[in-house]
Amino acid sequence: MNVRLIFRIAKSLLLARWRQTLVAAVGVTFSITMFIALLSFMTGLNDLLDGLILNRTAHVRLFNEIRPNIHQPINSSPEFKDSYNFIRSIKSGNSRQEIYNSGAIMQALRHDSRVTGVAPKIMVQVFFNDGSIDLTGTISGIDVEQESNLFHFGEYIVDGNPLDVRDVSNSIILGMGLAEKLIANVGDVVQVTTVNRQRFSLKVVGFFQSGIQELDKVQSYASLTTTQKILGKPSNYITDIQVKLKNIEEAPDIAKEYAQTFQTDAEDIQTANSQFETGSFVRRLISYSVGITLLIVAGFGIFNILNMMIYEKMDSIAILKATGFSGQDVNRIFIVIALSIGLFGGTLGLGFGFVLSYMIDQIPFNTASLPTIKTYPINYNPAFYFIGTSFSIATTYLAGWAPARKASRIDPVVIIRGK
Repeated sequence: MNVRLIFRIAKSLLLARWRQTLVAAVGVTFSITMFIALLSFMTGLNDLLDGLILNRTAHVRLFNEIRPNIHQPINSSPEFKDSYNFIRSIKSGNSRQEIYNSGAIMQALRHDSRVTGVAPKIMVQVFFNDGSIDLTGTISGIDVEQESNLFHFGEYIVDGNPLDVRDVSNSIILGMGLAEKLIANVGDVVQVTTVNRQRFSLKVVGFFQSGIQELDKVQSYASLTTTQKILGKPSNYITDIQVKLKNIEEAPDIAKEYAQTFQTDAEDIQTANSQFETGSFVRRLISYSVGITLLIVAGFGIFNILNMMIYEKMDSIAILKATGFSGQDVNRIFIVIALSIGLFGGTLGLGFGFVLSYMIDQIPFNTASLPTIKTYPINYNPAFYFIGTSFSIATTYLAGWAPARKASRIDPVVIIRGK
C-alpha cells in the first residue's frame, strides 16, 4: 500500500474530528510539560541538597583513627599464652593522630591518574572565649586554594575574602552561627583556648555559611600554618588528607587500597554518607515515578479518544476495506493517527516544559541557610527531554495499538448490511 496514501487518510480522519484530536494532543502536551518541569525542578533540588554534602566531602579521607591498643601485656605473658583472655574497658593509648610522612603520601596521590586533587587538613578542638563563658568549637586548618578548587570553599564565604586566611597572619574565618554567638565582626579579634590551656588571639577575616546550622555554630577555618602554631606542631604536621577522585564510584575500592599502601585509616564517601545517598535515591525515584504517571494518564486519554473515533468511523473503515484496503492497512492508519498525536503533543510539551522550567529558574529563592542560592534550582539535563520524547511516542503507540487492531478486524459486510 502507498505510504503517502495512508498518511493522507490518517490526516483526513484527524481533521474530521479535530476537536477530539486537539484534546488528545493537549493531554500529551500537558503531561510532557509537567514531566519536564517537575523532573527538572525536583532533580535540581536533589542536586542542591546533594551538593551541600557531597561538594564539601572528600571522596576518600586518610587519617589515623583513635583506638585501643590491640597488643595488651597479658597476651604477651608466657603464663597465659595458651589461654583466651577477655579484657574489658580498654582505654585508648597514645595513638598518633598525625599522618606519618604526609608529604610523600600527598606527592604519591597527586601522581595517581585516578585522583583529581589532594587537600591537607588539620582538625583542632578549641574553646572560644566569650567573657567568662567558653564555647566549644572546631578549627579546621586548610590549604585555602586547594579547598576552594576541590570543595567549593569560596562559594560559602558570605563576608570577606577566603584568601585572607592565608595572607593575614593569625587569622580565622568563623561560621555565621558561631560569629553570632561571639557577636564578632570582620576585623575583630577572638580568643581561643586549646585543650592544653594555651590561649591565642586570632583576627576575624570572614564568615562562612554552609547551610547546615549546627555545623555553622561550631566550625571555623584557619590556615595550616596558623593551626600548626596553635597546636605547637612542626610544619609537616597533618591529621587528614582529603582526596577527590575523577570517578566517585571507585571510592570504596580505592580507599581500601590506600589504607594498605599508606598504613593509615581510609574512609570513602559512600560509607561516610550512606544514609544521605539512600534519601537521594528515594527522592529521584519519586520524581521519575510521578513524571511517568503523568505520561501514562495521557496515554489512557488517547486510548479512549481513538476508541470513540473507531465507533464513529465504522462506515469509513468499512468502505476502506471494501475498496481493497487490508486489515493491516487500516491498522497502520490508526497507528499513524496515534503517533501523530504523540509527536505533535510531545513537541509542544518539550517547548512548554523548557519555558516553564526557565520561569521557575527566575523565581527568587532567598533563605538565610543557603546564601549562595538566589533562585529555585533547575536541572536542564538533556536526558529529561529525551526520556519525555521517548515516553510520549511509546505511550501513544501503545494507546493506539489496541484500537488499531480492533479497527483492522472490522468486517465491512456486517457494517454495510447493518446500514
